[in-house]
Amino acid sequence: MRRPGQRALTTADDATVIEGSWHDPDLFEALVDRHASHIHRYFVRRVGRELADDLAAETFLAAFGKRRTYDLSYRDCRPWLYGIAANLVGQHRREEARQYRIMQAALPDAGIPGHAERVAADVTAQAIRKVLAEALGALSPGDRDVLTLIAWEDLSYSEVARVLAIPIGTVRSRLHRARRQVREALSNTGAAAAYEEIMANE
Repeated sequence: MRRPGQRALTTADDATVIEGSWHDPDLFEALVDRHASHIHRYFVRRVGRELADDLAAETFLAAFGKRRTYDLSYRDCRPWLYGIAANLVGQHRREEARQYRIMQAALPDAGIPGHAERVAADVTAQAIRKVLAEALGALSPGDRDVLTLIAWEDLSYSEVARVLAIPIGTVRSRLHRARRQVREALSNTGAAAAYEEIMANE
């Protein structure tokens, strides 16, 4: 059950919650409630479900430990949390590469009895996922970080720059290079249209 102080912060911005947690550590729970699903989803996409729970917990534990150093001029702490998460991903690059190679295994088995149309769709989805996974896995870690944060996590260029501690110009050049490399890898495949649709929504 939430205490009165916690209930009062449910609509406050992140910086206010963090500042309040300096004096009342229990208030930090509001940030976990607010952002845990986003951070967990990020880890699922980057390193797989097997590690996502542990790394999401590590992210908030690290954030709690660093909360007194948070720059309160940033009212939204999500980029800060993604920055911590990205650093943890960097420590698990080997597992990340393995996950990209086996992403297609997460799709349903096309051999399961069902309507012919569903089976054909599953086979096509598996093929597309495999090609896309290989294309993403071939990117440099820095380019992949930028592409996934923008395309999957819906962060702005300035937020990605803050997450990765790089200039906005570097974000733009990495994104341009990553898009070009992925497009080339997916050209003349069924995954090309799906990828373009994703990037069109960025």
